[in-house]
Amino acid sequence: MQKGERVNFGSKIGAILAAAGSAVGLGNIWRFPYETGNHGGAAFILIYLACVFLLGMPIMIAEFTIGRRSKASTGGAYKALAPGTPWKWVGYMGVLAGFLILGYYAVVAGWTLEYILEAGVNGFSGKGPDEFVAAFQDFSSDPFRPMLWLVVFLLGTHFIIVKGVKNGIERSSKILMPVLFILIVILAVCSMTLPNAEKGLAFLLKPDFSKVTGDVFLGAMGQAFFSLSLGMGCLSTYASYFGKETNLVNTALSVGVIDTFVAVLAGLIIFPAAFSVGIQPDAGPSLIFITLPNVFQQAFGGVPLLAYIFSVMFYVLLALAALTSTISLHEVATAFLHEDFGFTRGRAARLVTAGCIIIGIFSSLSLGVMQEYTLFGKGVFDLLDFVTAKIMLPLGGLLSSIFVGWYLKRSVFYEEVTNGGTLKAGVCRLCLFLLRYVAPIAITLIFVNELGLM
Repeated sequence: MQKGERVNFGSKIGAILAAAGSAVGLGNIWRFPYETGNHGGAAFILIYLACVFLLGMPIMIAEFTIGRRSKASTGGAYKALAPGTPWKWVGYMGVLAGFLILGYYAVVAGWTLEYILEAGVNGFSGKGPDEFVAAFQDFSSDPFRPMLWLVVFLLGTHFIIVKGVKNGIERSSKILMPVLFILIVILAVCSMTLPNAEKGLAFLLKPDFSKVTGDVFLGAMGQAFFSLSLGMGCLSTYASYFGKETNLVNTALSVGVIDTFVAVLAGLIIFPAAFSVGIQPDAGPSLIFITLPNVFQQAFGGVPLLAYIFSVMFYVLLALAALTSTISLHEVATAFLHEDFGFTRGRAARLVTAGCIIIGIFSSLSLGVMQEYTLFGKGVFDLLDFVTAKIMLPLGGLLSSIFVGWYLKRSVFYEEVTNGGTLKAGVCRLCLFLLRYVAPIAITLIFVNELGLM
């Protein structure tokens, strides 16, 4: 595909919502609350915000620069900007990371469909805490039901991807993101009106700096990069569809604000409800699929209709957040096969969908009937999560910051960030400083910590 033939997003709001949809996902609504609970609440959030805007934003701008300047898929972007150098492998790693993440991420995304169905038939009603634990364990280890849902979720993602950039990604983002915002605001308001909700609000909004340790800083940085989808090729791929008029800095800022807004509102849903019924905020990853159904039943038990509506709306919200992320992950690999190998978009999408279904099936089975089959002590699901989230993403973010900060010509960076000199250049110097010195050190610390070497 020639540069001149490459399609762009049709509007500024479409570009922002698509990029925001890439960032907003299960990391905001599933991972952020339990990370906040594990690290003491409000103090963690303040450090997280600093990480988002001092580290995440410059790296996002760097990925936007790489994508729009190259007008190529992530796999071809580094090859276009640094021909004949080993930098092309950074792009290939981003494509592989996105593909592998989609494979096992679809398993968890599929769980949200099961819970929508369970909530829809009022299956949570009358169950106690032990029953929720047993129900989740039985479902996640079942050899068939999780596979069915992950296939359904991937086929839904595939349908949007084959529609293309404007008719698929941009149009779906304009629908999904506003619906997601409306749902999350309604749920947050309902949660904050529960008895004793003020305890949850205090936990979320009143900092206790006595709980701040080095682990809290590293946890906040890791969550910021995970939540913003840095290092996996999504933002670079989407930026390759940005028009020349798109303001990269404003777009990055908008994405960061939207992403943080959703994460904090997720906290406003979960913590007031949890404190209302006396459940500890550090329940961990089980918070969403085991603890919250119990919370909904206890919090709204006196009004069964409210418990029913709240449960259904929450898992619909979770599914929509997952879908916006699976779309962006799918597009990374689809664009690469389409542009670098010359496949039609439909064929490229089919190959990616089929490959991810295979990965997803083995990932799902590794939580049940294949759990005794391990590599390095980990099943397929846990191994893919470890390799991508703890190795490939930090490494991708580190190398992209070094590439733009040290390898790419400063004039190229300035031209992209200022849209050819039509915008003020004041932020460029600060951004370059952060990319050259601050971000590499911070990401290295995350990387070393996640590998357990600190």
